[in-house]
Amino acid sequence: MSPIRSRPASTSFSIEPAMTQTMTDQAETPPFDDNDGTLLAIVGHMIPASARHGVPGADDPAIYADILRSVGRDRQALAEALAAVETRAGAGFAALSRAEQAAVLQEFRADEPALASVIEAVTARCYYRDDRVMASIGIEVRPPFPEGYAVEEGDLSLLDPVRARGPIWRAP
Repeated sequence: MSPIRSRPASTSFSIEPAMTQTMTDQAETPPFDDNDGTLLAIVGHMIPASARHGVPGADDPAIYADILRSVGRDRQALAEALAAVETRAGAGFAALSRAEQAAVLQEFRADEPALASVIEAVTARCYYRDDRVMASIGIEVRPPFPEGYAVEEGDLSLLDPVRARGPIWRAP
């Protein structure tokens, strides 16, 4: 008998139902719940508004709403990160003074870099796709495709170590 098990002939396989289910789940995922305002306070510390540069902070209502809608696969990790911040704060994080919040965040980032990076990633993804922010850093406010962006040609000798390594995939 062969060690490889075969699928019974009556079993059919199709990727379509799985894809449909995934797309349906994504479309119906509710925004992230930040009822206590912890995430709002944190993102305000991460990227504050700048009158000098004319950009909103990450706590701007439009950007914050985008963050809540766009958590996606980071939902569980973000919930863990916010719980860790709340635990460090003792009382409600959002109720602390700005200086107390900053101290808690500094300690959190030093002790929990992996959890802190989740908050940073979720925030940065939404902040830097805001039209006002893109315009302020000199990026044309438009989708990257179909036009694309011109990329300056660089020093291709930087790829020599990668080329020297050789293929890292299996030959067919």
